[in-house]
Amino acid sequence: MVVDNLDPQGNATAQRNDELGRRQSISSQLLEYFMDAHVLAQACRPTFPLEILVEGPSLQENEILRILRATQHALDDQNESTLHHLRLRMGYNYARPNSSQGMKIHEEYGQVNVAFDGIPESKEKALTIRLLPQNNLASARTELEPHTALLKVSYPSTLVPPASSTSFPLATFVAAQLQNLFAEEQAILARTMLSGLVLTGNHQSATSNGQSSSTSNTSTNSSKDHRAANARVLSPELATRLSSRSTRVLKYAPTYHITISLFSSGAWPSSWDIEGAIAEYLAPLLDSASVISDFTIDTQTQLFASLSPSVRKPQYDPEHGFWTLKNEDLSGFINAAEWPLSPSIGAGPTLNFVIYVPDPSTTPLVIKDSQATSWLIPQWGGVVILNPSGALRIPGSRLSKEELQPVLSNFSHQLLSFLGAPQSPPSIPLQLQSLMRIRAASLLLSASSTLGSLARLTLTLSSIAIPETVSTAVEVTIDQLGKTCDALRDGRFETALGHARAAEMAAERSFFEKSMVGQVYFPDEHKVAVYLPLLGPVGVPLIMSGLKELRRVFMARRLKSETP
Repeated sequence: MVVDNLDPQGNATAQRNDELGRRQSISSQLLEYFMDAHVLAQACRPTFPLEILVEGPSLQENEILRILRATQHALDDQNESTLHHLRLRMGYNYARPNSSQGMKIHEEYGQVNVAFDGIPESKEKALTIRLLPQNNLASARTELEPHTALLKVSYPSTLVPPASSTSFPLATFVAAQLQNLFAEEQAILARTMLSGLVLTGNHQSATSNGQSSSTSNTSTNSSKDHRAANARVLSPELATRLSSRSTRVLKYAPTYHITISLFSSGAWPSSWDIEGAIAEYLAPLLDSASVISDFTIDTQTQLFASLSPSVRKPQYDPEHGFWTLKNEDLSGFINAAEWPLSPSIGAGPTLNFVIYVPDPSTTPLVIKDSQATSWLIPQWGGVVILNPSGALRIPGSRLSKEELQPVLSNFSHQLLSFLGAPQSPPSIPLQLQSLMRIRAASLLLSASSTLGSLARLTLTLSSIAIPETVSTAVEVTIDQLGKTCDALRDGRFETALGHARAAEMAAERSFFEKSMVGQVYFPDEHKVAVYLPLLGPVGVPLIMSGLKELRRVFMARRLKSETP
């Protein structure tokens, strides 16, 4: 009969060694992933190729291609940004290259970056230009549709010179209009990239020991060139304006909660058709913005809502015939003590949009100097003063959705401002497209920065235990970052935003792993401070006993040597 020698202590030691080896393996794997991310960051310079479709219903193919060619050359000459690349494409209703006329045009204008089949399915259309020649015009003019991504360009035929001419006024005009349309988005992207390129700057120091000096110098020079190119786009005045504007932009969140409140200073209006108004005037915007974030909405009303005690009473302006609020009272307009406005409603950040109906005796009520009836409260929400008139002065009156239309339109613009959309161009589809690209860039940087912080933490606290879940999350982050860069280069911005969101979520999940967060706040100094008082009472008797034993042995040897 054979009996195994079971050694619990030996098994425990083996388990500890296995656990230590596993942690070291995961730590090395994490650093390897981060090195891959660093190399990826040097290769990934986010670019935004904007595909612009050109149409000319009354133009021949060779005419529109000639205009397109000259406009593309003018755009390339005017563009100073390394981020935006405006690329003109032919419309869908023109000759294909496989037709006889199409092949002839293709051979003549083949060097121009145009497509006869319109925009490929893998790319997204940023804008459509419709060329409309009109002989009764003295100069060219443009009209941008507010609810569609369509730019109409009307021009006299005199702006299209003969083929032998070296100048092309129409092309210069269209190129300048396109640059103006995307100027603010270009500046926001440049500012975002200047605030920290992907995994560069301080993050490079976390992995510089594992790279050759030539590679480090190359990446540093590339980053400097990239920053210098972006700095040329961002003037000091524009940078200052964007910096002040960014203070009211909310941090990105997958879900935002919107609270629309009606506060009336009296007993009416006591009801409102808010459901119908939201469905008709606000829901289309939220549906379009759902590719960026999700939104939830709730509404509430309160009668006899008094203003905050800190707000001075409105002053009557006899010259203009209205009541005024001073600008310095706007920040304290919200009566937080009595108005039920909780900032913690919903799963994500809450935006409060307040409709205030003043007492009929103090109407119309406006802001002094500007005479506006709405304003923003940074990081909180917006306020609109709805002055009662006509039927709203009748007791028991009800706010119809038509009367709420201008209010919700105002809230729509305020919402886009809080989300970080550029204020120009004045087209909601274009603003949402710009916001999609801006969010993709910012999430790309944020996920990379979080990953860099995790790598520095791993190097600083070498004894910290790294779970396998962190290793998996880091691997997902690296994969999603690579897919984000590829999608951006291909012009698939909605896809890029989806990958950037996934990368950000995985990076945050890895950095805030519960088992690691506790170890971060329990450093070696803390361990010494905790265990030293316990080891002292035990260690002192042991040391003293050891010294006594050594003394006894020494004395015994001495006596033995002295004895004959």
